[in-house]
Amino acid sequence: MPEVKSMFREVLPKQGQLSAEDVPTMVLCKPKLLPLKSVTLEKLEKMQQEAQEIIKQQELASKEQQQQSERAEVQKWN
Repeated sequence: MPEVKSMFREVLPKQGQLSAEDVPTMVLCKPKLLPLKSVTLEKLEKMQQEAQEIIKQQELASKEQQQQSERAEVQKWN
């Protein structure tokens, strides 16, 4: 807040009590750290990663089944 200049000169007493008036001033608080990602976004990313892992596992399982069926066919002919 800007200070207001008064018409009166400040006088400090040499004896006795000195009183002062409190003037409200702005107080700056510590900044709050916000997460870079929201909780919802983190949950969605986790779900997506889990889904991708499941797909990879299914693909590996299907490849293994194909290889086993090919081996079985080769063994039939031998």
